[in-house]
Amino acid sequence: MGRRDLCSWNVLVSGYARLGLLQEARKLFDEMPDRDNFTWTAMVSGYVRYDRPNEALAHAGLVDKGLQYFYSIKDKHGLTYTTDHYACIIDLLARCGRFEEAKRIISGMPIKPDKFLWASLLGGCRIHKNVELAEKAAEALFEIEPENPATYVTMANIYATAGKWAEVAKIRMIMDDRGVVKKPGKSWIEVKRKTHVFLVGDKSHPKSKQIHEFLGELSRRMKEEGFVPDTNSVLHDVEEEQKEQNLSYHSEKLAIAYGVISTAAGTPIKVFKNLRTCVDCHTAIKFISKIVDRKIVVRDSARFHCFENGSCSCRDYW
Repeated sequence: MGRRDLCSWNVLVSGYARLGLLQEARKLFDEMPDRDNFTWTAMVSGYVRYDRPNEALAHAGLVDKGLQYFYSIKDKHGLTYTTDHYACIIDLLARCGRFEEAKRIISGMPIKPDKFLWASLLGGCRIHKNVELAEKAAEALFEIEPENPATYVTMANIYATAGKWAEVAKIRMIMDDRGVVKKPGKSWIEVKRKTHVFLVGDKSHPKSKQIHEFLGELSRRMKEEGFVPDTNSVLHDVEEEQKEQNLSYHSEKLAIAYGVISTAAGTPIKVFKNLRTCVDCHTAIKFISKIVDRKIVVRDSARFHCFENGSCSCRDYW
């Protein structure tokens, strides 16, 4: 095989990084005789996408180092910033709550911010409960892709967490007026080469009775361990007990429960979900991973989450 050119190296690094094979991507990255703008972007984007905050410099203690690298792209290496560079640095700053710096960079951009940048900013606002800035990010996203239900749902959840129920109702009215429909959440897991799909509250599975009984027992043990259901984003006109019930049978919990009761002790559980996992489920799965002593990987619409011994690889920044 002939010697690889830079383009071939970049295709391989980018391909591995997009698939979450970060060790393989990094090995190739380190072996490369030369790297360009695309190479660095592919590697950093992979680390950010698959919840490797230390490597991507998104950990709070390394934000300044990340900014240093960002500015060196232009000042030291003479390269031109792309929308990907801007999206990565805004993602880094927003996750850590450094919104003033994020706004300063956005206002100084010579190119128009794209949907990925605004989505990164909105995600950071959700984490840090910055309602005012979230509204600005959402407005920009509504203009760019008014048909995308994810923005409406995220904004509604931000309002709900802040107790702004009138604003939640307004978001739902806007969705109705624009014909925007939220996709039903579903999760799936493969066991013994067969894929099992679950919807919220699903009782159609042949092992539904065992799954629900197991979740009930898990819920009891989780509360003994100190778990408190996060009912902030559930409809405010529903009784607290019903809110907890609604949260208990989200699709990813059903899939995880099936995985645990259907595989040998110690077997890692891997679940996929078509939407972003909610805050309550994220916290619950941390508890579940510790109680059942399993490594649980959840791939939602945002990224991979690797739960192990009561913690998640994203460190609660997703």
